Amino acid sequence: MGAEAAAFVGMGLCAAGFFGAALGIAYIFAKTIETVGRQPNAEARVAKYCWIGFALVEAIALYALVIAFIIMP
Repeated sequence: MGAEAAAFVGMGLCAAGFFGAALGIAYIFAKTIETVGRQPNAEARVAKYCWIGFALVEAIALYALVIAFIIMP
């Protein structure tokens, strides 16, 4: 396998980071909606942690994107 082909494989593996981030974001918002549905008075407190979790998971996707651009041939 050549270096260019290995770079394309690496970029494809970076796409797995996007998939993981998408699953994480979906899970965070699903649990937030579920929690607010059960306890509506806790919405402000839960929303704060929801956005913090969203930012952390989104950072993983951005790291994967940066790595994909770095190894792009």
